[in-house]
Amino acid sequence: MVPKRELPVYKPSLSGREREYVNECLTTEWISSKGRFVPEFEGQFASRIGVQHATSVCNGTVALHLALVALGIGPGDEVIVPTLTYIASVNAISYTGATPVFVDSLPDTWQMDPQDVRSRITPRTKAIMAVHLYGHPCDMDALVKIAEENGLFLVEDAAEAFGSKFRGRHAGSFGDISCFSFYGNKTITTGEGGMVVTDDDTLYDRSLHFKGQGLAKHREYWHDIIGYNYRMTNICAAIGLAQLEQADSFLKRKREIARMYEEQLTPLGLETHKESEDVTHSFWMCSVLVGSPADRTPLRECLSKAGIETRPVFYPIHTMPMYSTRYQRFKVAENIAWRGVNLPSFPGLSDDDVMYICDTIRSWSRNGK
Repeated sequence: MVPKRELPVYKPSLSGREREYVNECLTTEWISSKGRFVPEFEGQFASRIGVQHATSVCNGTVALHLALVALGIGPGDEVIVPTLTYIASVNAISYTGATPVFVDSLPDTWQMDPQDVRSRITPRTKAIMAVHLYGHPCDMDALVKIAEENGLFLVEDAAEAFGSKFRGRHAGSFGDISCFSFYGNKTITTGEGGMVVTDDDTLYDRSLHFKGQGLAKHREYWHDIIGYNYRMTNICAAIGLAQLEQADSFLKRKREIARMYEEQLTPLGLETHKESEDVTHSFWMCSVLVGSPADRTPLRECLSKAGIETRPVFYPIHTMPMYSTRYQRFKVAENIAWRGVNLPSFPGLSDDDVMYICDTIRSWSRNGK
């Protein structure tokens, strides 16, 4: 009998200079939102993504809210967003008083359907929020075109898409303004944290203004707008800088893990979340679809008994109580959501660990399905 293991669905890799940099913060006593690591992390992040400006914030959810506030989105506006996403994408829209308008997903990439986006545009539509779900980029050619033709803002929720590319360009470099998350389960982490990026000087200035309590530039302790305290600490930025130094190795390993899952699980009848043509999938989460919704719970229970943590794919937001005041159907998103499972995908997962997971699924497929 193979010994049981304990494999979480995700855990951070902190094997670089994280401790060294954090200790420097403690030694110098620069532990809040000032200190050398904040501007260094922002500058290096912007350079890597290929954008002019990056401003750090305390988490990915406030990054989305800050981006929408910087765009001036508020009550009476509509923002088109996929229903198959994490709740933060939609909640950030609601925080502004705007209305989220849901769209369905594409069955092959799981990303928002551009044709459905077109069908949902009204005179009240102000922006499209493109969510790069699980690290696979949206069809940015189509979404950029739709936004330009209709005079709409394009916001990228790249919380799960650090390292992802569409036709060679980084996710987060297409929108008027874009957002990243550095939560503990993200490809690079700061524990809690996020980033807002843009090429627009005015949007950058507005983001800085709003995130720093609305402090006026040229008058000490004078506030000229109602702002927010959304700043990142120097300690978090220190961790982020150390993580950024290791990013290439993290991304390389995650793609290797995804390749192993595809090779081992496709013959068992499971559908992996594949990389489509002309994109680079960062595989933030390695996900599979079981053949029937009825198979998902038995598979997850089998894996749990073997010490393997899994998660269900995100539930469509239109099915949640606060967003289900009227009946809607999004058949593709629902089909993916009811059949989807996230498997362990952290960089520290060994080849032997991956094979243990695949062998457990193989045993379930053969004996318990």
